[in-house]
Amino acid sequence: MEAMIFAAGKGRRLRPLTDTTPKALIDFGGVPLMERVAGNLVAAGAHRVIVNAHHLAHQVAEWAAASPLGVPVAVSREDEVSPAPLDTSGGLFHAGPLFEAEAPFLLHNCDVATAVDLAALYHAHVEGAARDGRLATLVVAERATTRPLLVDGDGVVGRANRTEGWEVIARAPSRAGETGAYGFCGIHVLSERVFERSAEGGTFSIMDSYMDWIGDGERVGVFDATGTPWYDIGTPERLAAARRAFAAGSATGATPSGGSAGA
Repeated sequence: MEAMIFAAGKGRRLRPLTDTTPKALIDFGGVPLMERVAGNLVAAGAHRVIVNAHHLAHQVAEWAAASPLGVPVAVSREDEVSPAPLDTSGGLFHAGPLFEAEAPFLLHNCDVATAVDLAALYHAHVEGAARDGRLATLVVAERATTRPLLVDGDGVVGRANRTEGWEVIARAPSRAGETGAYGFCGIHVLSERVFERSAEGGTFSIMDSYMDWIGDGERVGVFDATGTPWYDIGTPERLAAARRAFAAGSATGATPSGGSAGA
């Protein structure tokens, strides 16, 4: 199993911390944030890690070269091909040639700190793919969000932006009136056949790609992690809260709810 960490963003909301340090390398419990994420991925079974980088990419490359993880770490240097990060889908496809294993892989945002069971997530995807041929499995949770994913018993139906007032329905719900709104947790498993999908180069979001793929008939399942500690480290306040929770041990040991983990 391989894993990729999205780490190319500038981390504008974390300034001034990110003026001289990439968001991925901000200290989190005595180690760079990305090192904690990567360590969790390796513990879940990843034998190789790929990281994309743009802002202060040379620092990310230096970290990768000296990584203490005990597995190879490859860096996809977006700064060498674009004046701005390629976003999540653009970044994934740009990094495509670096993937070596013909197996599903984990994707994890660098600015997410969580106790989600990544090994259980991976196994849920493999089992789900054998059952329904899904392309991906996304970690979701019932939480307040202005940009929810719309989910039914078979997986992702669409997405919405409550602030901007729009909604995209990529496929009809399995049963009318049974769609729920969930927050996406920035963690997914994708089948290696995602690289067979046609994708033009450029900057675009993986959420836009998911909507296109679902509309084409692909299934995108969900892994319900409601109740599991999860922190989006997008601001200094959220970073401080996550540091406190994990330092106190209050953000470990929880497990995802099992009822819809394989949907």
